[in-house]
Amino acid sequence: MKNILEKPIFWIALSAILAVVDHSPAVALVIGAGISLIWGNPIQQVTGGLSKKLLQLSVVLLGFGLQLSVVLKVGAASVGLTFISISGTLIVGMLLAKLFKVDRDLGILLSSGTAICGGSAIAAMSPAIGASHAHTAIAMAVVFLLNGLGLIIFPHVGHLMNMSQTDFGIWSALAIHDTSSVVGAAAIFGTQALAVGTTVKLTRALWILPISFAGAKLNKSESKAKFQWFLLGFLLAAAISSYLPSLTDVWHGLAFTGKRLMVATLFLVGSGLTRSELKKIGGGPMLMAVILWIIVSTVSLYAITKGYVHLNINF
Repeated sequence: MKNILEKPIFWIALSAILAVVDHSPAVALVIGAGISLIWGNPIQQVTGGLSKKLLQLSVVLLGFGLQLSVVLKVGAASVGLTFISISGTLIVGMLLAKLFKVDRDLGILLSSGTAICGGSAIAAMSPAIGASHAHTAIAMAVVFLLNGLGLIIFPHVGHLMNMSQTDFGIWSALAIHDTSSVVGAAAIFGTQALAVGTTVKLTRALWILPISFAGAKLNKSESKAKFQWFLLGFLLAAAISSYLPSLTDVWHGLAFTGKRLMVATLFLVGSGLTRSELKKIGGGPMLMAVILWIIVSTVSLYAITKGYVHLNINF
């Protein structure tokens, strides 16, 4: 079995099969994590790099299923919302870090990962604040675990609360860490939820740049965050499908391919959860991250269901 797991073709072939036969990103993630936890993943860096590329491609392809006018309206309407959400999460996160005596750098990584966009924010903030490889690995492992839980739990809670497509899209974008899990959860819930969730999430992700730059300045670091170019690809895809309506069938086909690709991506993301990664997580950081996530999820859910947070978007 070990020899098979060392071959990239095994992981690629299995992800492709799941993309065809499985319609649930959550199931794909669980399968990937299950294989990795039971038998291991000796090429974790390879599958991790591939999942990152596939995620970016799938997000771009999903853009073909959206109207540019809707994307711009949602993005513009959610700028203030994402700023308030990120600011509040960072403040609460650092207070919890002090309460649970979590190292300052690790606390910043966990807080920024929860506030902005999970692993991408951690990857950007780590060099900006000069965090150690150990702290970065721990933060990544924690966020990965919570990502998987969010992808599985959120759609069920959304249906239980009778949330609308728009409201669930907002909630998933504000409360789930990584873009992959936001897109996965929103896709499970519905097409409109996918449109809102993806757009609000990408608006939230744009805050990586100013936040990481601020972190670099405070720590007198010269590191710069990389711009997420696939965000422009997402907008370009929405623009192309909007201005060339005669090719609607082609755009729908590309968007459908993006959804199927997301299943393959989540399988590869799940394969990154290994027993060695779980062992890195200490009690304090884990408790801090879980409590912070619960606070963000419940406060945003309350605000949305009570009507304090809402986007008036017509699809």
